[in-house]
Amino acid sequence: MQQIWAPWRMVYIGGDHDDKCIFCKILESDNDGENLVLFRDDKTFVLMNRYPYTNGHVMVVPKRHVGDVDELTDEEMLELFKNTQKMIKALRSFNPEGFNVGINMGRIAGAGVPGHVHIHVVPRWGGDTNFMPVLGDVRVISESLEATYQKLMEALSKLG
Repeated sequence: MQQIWAPWRMVYIGGDHDDKCIFCKILESDNDGENLVLFRDDKTFVLMNRYPYTNGHVMVVPKRHVGDVDELTDEEMLELFKNTQKMIKALRSFNPEGFNVGINMGRIAGAGVPGHVHIHVVPRWGGDTNFMPVLGDVRVISESLEATYQKLMEALSKLG
């Protein structure tokens, strides 16, 4: 059996998991780089997923703490999808072959943060789902979060 080392996971495993919403805590912080926040808009913000499915996995999040899309205002919905579109444009610089874009509402539906609705944008490439997640229950991310963060910041700066 091959071992794959992922020491950065210990920060999460051993971390303090209080009941406060992770997105709300990030909004209260001014350390966007450490929190992998790519940008803040009027009603939403965009950040990288710290435990991504693939390189470039980002989340578009309303600033207001709401758990369901039917609680969003028209302005929040419009900005969520405009920023989803913006992230797809920025992620095209990674040359993906497709995207998964989705919302998981409720823990049973796979929501990791069930009380604060958000949109996942996941770039996809042929072969990014191979034997590792299927047989080994392991995902291999081929680039550091910091390197991907810098690439996304550069792509966003080109979009204006």
